[in-house]
Amino acid sequence: MNIAAILPAYCTRAHILAVLRAIGPEVAAIYVVDDACPQGTGDYVRAQCHDARVRVIRHTENQGVGGAVMSGYRAALADGMDILVKIDSDGQMDPALLMGFVAPIRDGKADYTKGNRFFDLESVRVMPRVRLAGNAALSLLAKLSSGYWNIFDPTNGYTAIHASVARQLPFEKISRGYFFETDMLFRLGTLRAVVADVPMRAVYGSETSHLQIRKIVFEFLFKHARNATKRIFYNYYLRDMSLASLELPAGLTLVLFALVHGALRWSASVASGVPTTAGSVMLAALPALAGLQLLLSFIGHDVAAVPQQPIHPSLTRLAPPCAPALP
Repeated sequence: MNIAAILPAYCTRAHILAVLRAIGPEVAAIYVVDDACPQGTGDYVRAQCHDARVRVIRHTENQGVGGAVMSGYRAALADGMDILVKIDSDGQMDPALLMGFVAPIRDGKADYTKGNRFFDLESVRVMPRVRLAGNAALSLLAKLSSGYWNIFDPTNGYTAIHASVARQLPFEKISRGYFFETDMLFRLGTLRAVVADVPMRAVYGSETSHLQIRKIVFEFLFKHARNATKRIFYNYYLRDMSLASLELPAGLTLVLFALVHGALRWSASVASGVPTTAGSVMLAALPALAGLQLLLSFIGHDVAAVPQQPIHPSLTRLAPPCAPALP
């Protein structure tokens, strides 16, 4: 299989040459995507790197990490690459781990692989606490919005994807900013692609992070809610109907009724000074318990529905290996 490495480059001039030198001979092509970098990283690579595999793609306007990866995907697909591996160019990701991401796809066990920095407890201890807490919260939200309950560390950017699966992605709709990796999981979920975690260590050195938590927290919450709503509608009401399709609205209705009824009875009791009767309390408690049970049953069904059968073998048979990239 022809393996391509895609490196988005933005203000990583100090690290990128070392990353390029560490990429082994198993990689057939390397695409450095200069995302309108103010340091001129693309020109620097052209001048200093003499590896014949390296091709520099330059954006005239900054498109974000998602836009840079999509440009790399398009170029790799047009060149007939089979597996596309995305590596950050800031030195946080070890290129020596690359074949660990390729192997599950090559062996037909997964369509998409991604790094997980939480397998090794020793490496977790050196992770900055802010990143540790943020990743834990984002992982829970990503499970809800993507349906991949079997993965963790959703914002990890060390990824690999089979070319035939990449061709099915709506490139123009995928988030261009820091939500890119999580949005990729949502898009892959709509394809029923198999996603696998790959254990890895991350390196935290002198690299500069451009992520500002306060500016993206509400954006992430909104996009997670939007994707979760879309996913549930697609999977449980548009593509298929099952018992879980009934459990979710019934559970939400009962819980909502219990909350509204309980709040009204409580406020009336406070205003009148008359204690609420046991019957009124039970009229709020029983629907709440029944609704929670239905919601838990829906979640259990959703967890069991995580894709298990890779789709790229059938896609490869349907499409020629050098099919054009999506517009």
